[in-house]
Amino acid sequence: MRPASLLFLIVALLLAIDAGLLAAGQQRRVALDRNLPLIHAVTAALGLSDLCVATEARYTRHPAVSDPLVPFMDHPAAMEHFPTGSFWTPPGRS
Repeated sequence: MRPASLLFLIVALLLAIDAGLLAAGQQRRVALDRNLPLIHAVTAALGLSDLCVATEARYTRHPAVSDPLVPFMDHPAAMEHFPTGSFWTPPGRS
């Protein structure tokens, strides 16, 4: 196989992956647009600026305030440190 043929196959594979990711993103955008009125109603009823129900994510705070090891505390075998973690189920596959 010539190197140019191999390069063409790799580029074609990457373009196919890109097209698949684009299609998946469009599907997620349509699903979000369907739920947008509900999200706006909930945030207006609760008086929130955004749909933020739990604020215990310490790694989203300013780096000067958070612990240096906080981003590494969330992994599949990690113990749940916060009580609201028991209220939410993992997101389902769309």
